[in-house]
Amino acid sequence: MASFERLLDIMDELREKCPWDQKQTFESLRKLTIEEVYELGDAILRSELQEIKKELGDILLHVVFYAKIGSELNSFDIGDVINNLTEKLIYRHPHVFGETEVRNAREVEENWEALKLKEKGRGKRVLEGVPASLPALVKANRIQEKARGMGFDWEKKEQVWDKVKEELNEFEAEIRANDQNKMENELGDLIFSIVNVARLYEIDPESALERTNQKFIRRFNYLEEQTLLKGRSLHSMSLAEMDVYWEEAKKGEKK
Repeated sequence: MASFERLLDIMDELREKCPWDQKQTFESLRKLTIEEVYELGDAILRSELQEIKKELGDILLHVVFYAKIGSELNSFDIGDVINNLTEKLIYRHPHVFGETEVRNAREVEENWEALKLKEKGRGKRVLEGVPASLPALVKANRIQEKARGMGFDWEKKEQVWDKVKEELNEFEAEIRANDQNKMENELGDLIFSIVNVARLYEIDPESALERTNQKFIRRFNYLEEQTLLKGRSLHSMSLAEMDVYWEEAKKGEKK
């Protein structure tokens, strides 16, 4: 609590005395907040605990900053933010703070979504809670999670494979027909079904894809470095020659 009080005092002083901090608004901080969240995500994927601690601090700074601006606008302060969060957590966990009984995490999620919809009032829809600005892969996952929270899901996770095969066949058919617009539509359906696979098997598709991105970068960097060491250019190499270094990079990772 003493550390948090000190942070709030420092925020007050920065807002009063620092020209950069004085000029910030909700809008100007928004893109920086998004960047900080992605940096936290990167640290988590790398399992770098000290970096996670650092990035959590950066995000906390943004929370305090937004609350400070809110107080200056006589709209809300950090106390309001915390109290609102506390009440929401109590309300959405009736199995902890009330008499509701649940058998597993799935039922907790279903209760959460039902209570969330009830909070919003009549006329609100389940998927309205998915931010429009989310990256498409993350958005697909959240859409499916919210649908599951209302009971709209496969009875058995193994059933999803038939859907993946169906979407793959439809995509291949449009490739043969060479219809670019339909190819894009069917590829979207195929990716959506793969996201379903990830969710059902408890894999975060965003993290999984990012791990593959980083793996490709490491291997390609090795390929490029080895090529330069031998005084050659990638443009002058055949794919077979590149594959030699690519396989070396893979073996190095396994070791």
